[in-house]
Amino acid sequence: MPGIKKSSGRISSKKLSNLKVVVLCIAAATTFWILNALNKDNYTTIVDYPIAWDYDQDNYMAVQPLPETVPIQISGNGWDLLRKYFQLNEPPYIINLEEPSTRNYLLTADLKRPLGDFITPTNLIGTLEDSIIFHIDKIEQRKLNLVIDSTSFSLAKNIEIEGPIRFSPEQVTVKGPTSVLDIFQGKFPVSINENRISQNFQKSVPISIDKALSEFVTLEEESVEVNFSIIQFLEGNKRLKVKKNNFPRDVTLENEEITPMITYLVDGSKVTELKDIEFDAILDYRKRNREDSTITIEVRPNPSYIKEIKVDPLFVKLKYE
Repeated sequence: MPGIKKSSGRISSKKLSNLKVVVLCIAAATTFWILNALNKDNYTTIVDYPIAWDYDQDNYMAVQPLPETVPIQISGNGWDLLRKYFQLNEPPYIINLEEPSTRNYLLTADLKRPLGDFITPTNLIGTLEDSIIFHIDKIEQRKLNLVIDSTSFSLAKNIEIEGPIRFSPEQVTVKGPTSVLDIFQGKFPVSINENRISQNFQKSVPISIDKALSEFVTLEEESVEVNFSIIQFLEGNKRLKVKKNNFPRDVTLENEEITPMITYLVDGSKVTELKDIEFDAILDYRKRNREDSTITIEVRPNPSYIKEIKVDPLFVKLKYE
């Protein structure tokens, strides 16, 4: 039987050489076609052309990132359009703003002629947006009144602040764009970071701008002194003497032996004054609840230095003969 000749599966050097020639011819033809195409005029495309902003940055500040490009439709030589599309060595068009805080937009129609001159020899066909939005504010310096951040401290049980909270200095100076300063509404919060305060407070505390605003606002002062007095209230209780007002002869209480009790908080400095006061449980028949024949107990007197008065029982039941 004659032998069968097996193929090695390898491409001969002659065929490989011919394949390289074909590839080089295709690459050269493609390159020649691209170069020839790019040399032609009257191509049209859309590009995001770079822009830059020129304004007085000593007296004005951008409170939002300014646009960096403007979409435009252009026509011209292929090479020129390619450079502009990929922003290859293309200088940005500079937009000059004299008083940038007077408005927050710029009509692109106003840019068409100067921008068209700037990008020559490329032809500007038009812009894709009606306006360019920006937000630049005038920089101001303001005095803000100081207020305590109520979430930054706590008082001990039965402790209250007496009178106003005093600051030194009474105001702080901030500088920044107007719209950001408006956020403060004329007040600057001070955090004292203290818990369960139980005595008069006097301390110098650091102050700073919130991290979210520190990019825009500067603060002249670094600390303020906070000063306030406290009142300590003490718990107390007393039995009441019942006094009936406007009761008819045929109306009594279901429990004539009742002795109401009150609990209260009293300013610690007024305890001696409270000892000389007798409290009455006033029952006014004219103020009765006609539906269930009850009267709510009123406590008299009620001096300003006691608070959180609680009566037990809260009301009494009437009995008709």
